[in-house]
Amino acid sequence: MREVQQLFEKALGLGPPWTVIRSQFDPVAQRLDLFIDFERGARFPCPDCGAAGCTVHDSEDKEWRHLNFLQYPAYLHARVPRVRCPRDGVRQVDLPWARAGSGFTHLFEGLVMTLAAEMPVRAIARLLGEHDTRIWRVVHFHIERARASERFASVRHVGVDETSRRRGHHYAALFCDLERSKLLFATEGKDAATFVRFKADLIAHGGEPTQLRELCMDMSPAFIAGAAEHFAQVPITFDRYHLMASLNFAVDQVRRADQAPAPRVPLRRLRQLRRPLPSATLKHSRFLWLRDPRRLSELQRTRLERLAQLHQRTGRAYRLKLAFAELYTTAPEEAEAHLRRWYAWAIRSRLQPIVAFARTVKEHWDGVLRWFTSRVNNGILEAIGSLIQAAKRRARGYRTTENLIAIAYLVAGKLDFAST
Repeated sequence: MREVQQLFEKALGLGPPWTVIRSQFDPVAQRLDLFIDFERGARFPCPDCGAAGCTVHDSEDKEWRHLNFLQYPAYLHARVPRVRCPRDGVRQVDLPWARAGSGFTHLFEGLVMTLAAEMPVRAIARLLGEHDTRIWRVVHFHIERARASERFASVRHVGVDETSRRRGHHYAALFCDLERSKLLFATEGKDAATFVRFKADLIAHGGEPTQLRELCMDMSPAFIAGAAEHFAQVPITFDRYHLMASLNFAVDQVRRADQAPAPRVPLRRLRQLRRPLPSATLKHSRFLWLRDPRRLSELQRTRLERLAQLHQRTGRAYRLKLAFAELYTTAPEEAEAHLRRWYAWAIRSRLQPIVAFARTVKEHWDGVLRWFTSRVNNGILEAIGSLIQAAKRRARGYRTTENLIAIAYLVAGKLDFAST
């Protein structure tokens, strides 16, 4: 029998003064219980100051969930001693198999964190036979501890974006290190106050606002106000992908306005028409106007050219979009001249969505042209947002924003859990 206990001791990595005193398998409850104890007269180091040779003051029986033994849940039981330290008083000793205050072993929590990066917490809870609130406590603990050891002194270029937690106005702001493709900080909301919290978090992790060289964001008034107040010395680059997305939206608004309801035409007359009615041809064409023309097939390009001829307003908006996209292919010394020509054309286009976009560009002129100096964009933030939204869809949403933020750090924070 002692050989079995020694096998369990080796499997658990136990050494003196800890020993497995007995094991018990219950076929009815379908669980394995391992009972651990320390040697009589054993002394332990103080968990606070590290002083060796502290005598045991008292002990308390505790239980921890461990990794499954074959297909059966395994539980560890032990008397956890408290020692009397001459300097720090009575303290509970550190255990080699579990952290203080946890009902799980280190290995079990490691399994939870590995699974949480790939699957919903609720599914993990079902798989392991635990309540999901206990699993969430493990996830939050290790993420908070890993983030506590983070250092942001080398951060120079930061991208800012938001992601939705659920339908309605429920958002989380994401601050990313664009050089390391790493999520630095996430917080609830998408207002100017998010920059207050990011600034505090940056300082708490050894960074300084003055060390930043670039902020990249969309043209959100709240983000601009927050950056101007708390990072006034940092130049802003307005993200080219958000700019193109805004312009695409304006083009689609023109297309929708151009899409008048088709008039009722007798079937005999309809058959005599050589081509469909112009007002009907714009239906189901949204994809053609918004996609990069280089990625369209020959048939799609032919259809797009025909639609642009039939619907001159939408066609004009589309040409304005292509001209704006060409801005990012021009040489830096020619960029402002190109943008001025585009603005003059757009402002006279008499297409209200395009005019509104052009006025927005005019208001943020320096930030739009800043791209030719910084060459930064929020492409990595779009990728991080996609990862977070994919995790949210797998989980069918999260009960709290804190849970969403925890998963965001887990999938995009590149945290080091080795020391947790």
